[in-house]
Amino acid sequence: MPQLPDRLPGFPDFRITLPKSAGDARGFLLAELGDNGSHKFLVTAGSAVSAEDWPGLSDYARRRRAELRANGTLADGPRPDTWTASRDIECNSPSAAATLVLGYGATGPGTWRGAEDGHRLGDYLPQSWRAPQKAWLVRGNNVSGHNLVRELWLKEGVVSLDAAHLPQVDEPDPTKSVLRRFVEEGYESSATYHQKRGLVDELHAFFTQMRVGDTVATLSEGLLHFGLITGDLVQSGSPGGLSNLRRTVAWKETAHPYEELPEEVQQKLSAQHDVVDLTSVLEQLTALTGGPKTVQEEAGQVQVLDSSEQRVLAFPQVTDEFARKLLVHDRSFLDELRELLLDERQMVLYGPPGTGKTYLALQLAEYFGGGPEQVKIVQFHPSYAYEDFFEGFRPVEDPESREVAFRLTAGPLRELADTASLKGNRHVPHFLIIDEINRANLAKVFGELYFLLEYRERSVRLTYSGDDFGLPPNLYVIGTMNTADRSIALVDAAMRRRFAFVELSPRVEPTAGLLTRWLEREGKDPEPARLLDALNTAINDPDFAIGPSYLMKPGVYREGGLDRTWRTKILPLLEEHHYGEGTDIAARYGLDALRERTRRV
Repeated sequence: MPQLPDRLPGFPDFRITLPKSAGDARGFLLAELGDNGSHKFLVTAGSAVSAEDWPGLSDYARRRRAELRANGTLADGPRPDTWTASRDIECNSPSAAATLVLGYGATGPGTWRGAEDGHRLGDYLPQSWRAPQKAWLVRGNNVSGHNLVRELWLKEGVVSLDAAHLPQVDEPDPTKSVLRRFVEEGYESSATYHQKRGLVDELHAFFTQMRVGDTVATLSEGLLHFGLITGDLVQSGSPGGLSNLRRTVAWKETAHPYEELPEEVQQKLSAQHDVVDLTSVLEQLTALTGGPKTVQEEAGQVQVLDSSEQRVLAFPQVTDEFARKLLVHDRSFLDELRELLLDERQMVLYGPPGTGKTYLALQLAEYFGGGPEQVKIVQFHPSYAYEDFFEGFRPVEDPESREVAFRLTAGPLRELADTASLKGNRHVPHFLIIDEINRANLAKVFGELYFLLEYRERSVRLTYSGDDFGLPPNLYVIGTMNTADRSIALVDAAMRRRFAFVELSPRVEPTAGLLTRWLEREGKDPEPARLLDALNTAINDPDFAIGPSYLMKPGVYREGGLDRTWRTKILPLLEEHHYGEGTDIAARYGLDALRERTRRV
């Protein structure tokens, strides 16, 4: 009788539920290691297995499934789309087992779930890798009413967590699964499920992720204190259980006022957790302490950069060449837009149709951002929502299994914010252009992001993912708004407070006279500019004026082009404006009438 393989002690049974409720596969980890260094996995007899080989399945996995089918190990199941394992199947790793069961390439630590608790297999495994140096925020200014930073940490050179109800943990690097079990037992009646989940994450960071040499920071009485972790974790009793978990720290003598911290640092510090990973702002923290700011690899060599060498977020100055390209004769207008964007970070260009709002927004974004790669454009409409703009659950087809499921998907703002916040991008301005920003229900679209537009140094807990999120300081928003439908009057005070508003209208520079300058540059007859000025004088309503871009297209200057554009583009706008008034549009705004008027002037 063959000997059964040894089961890995301390690990539960795991399962996979097949799509379309086709049954469950079950199994467990083995003590023996496979060829790739992972523990082997045993799929137990009676498990359901998909009968279909999906696209993308490796040749090896196809052959293995075919062999098991041929020798009867995978027998006919109760449904035509499934097989049943007639005996135990030993696999080289959890991923190989998941691929065998599902019929497509799968990741074992994320696919197998605890048979009883539903947690990922990966939560039961020790952390395999972490960054060589990390930074952490640990809160201690209000632990059951005590300011431990002042009373204990700075005096005795420690950092601590209370963990009053946590039993003794003897494992040196406990997994989340181990800690979750202890938290469930120790905090059963003293914490909600949400509090327990947060506590598991914080304990896991304090036990397993923190290492000697990491930077630790804490806030107390408006000051940020820094130190380096110098010792391993010690778990022992303490008065009131306020500091049962401790690590020794070499605190620096100098503290920094919170108000003077870089905005990115303030944003990370606003996350509402007792232990927060600050590694993404480690460079800024190190610069505050006076050490080298970053280490980067170039051509295989490690180079230490001092803070004086760091690239900072900045816009290029407006040049005469850029002003000439945009036909702006007064460069101070562009200088003002540059200053508004630097100060406010959000701006709306508003005006009647044809005034070049979107064109100017794109040109500014590409010029200040350094190219089109840093620019994303979206257009709002009445059905646009938060889920479209930022993130939400959307139906997504799995490219391998062809199953459709609702998955959390990032929208254009989340995508751009994630790109802008990457380590190598933080000194590069990134722009989101929102065309027709007033067409959507802004409160519905922005949600909690409305707050972040005004308070860039803060972060908020997101509705769907639950992440702590803040808008990166190098992300700028330019909106465009058409005034022809009077919708600018409906913009609420909250939006007006968060955006700078700049008018683009034929009655004011630089739009006034733009067509004349363009015709002169292109060497064309100046008559269209005179006709446009006469038209806007006849309209006598700045919100319904006609912008010059209608007459800045090549087709206008082909044979009969001006007449076609006037009849098909401009007069229909004015018919809508005077709808129901009985106005003779052609007699009032037609080319013949305007030419006669300009001759009399």
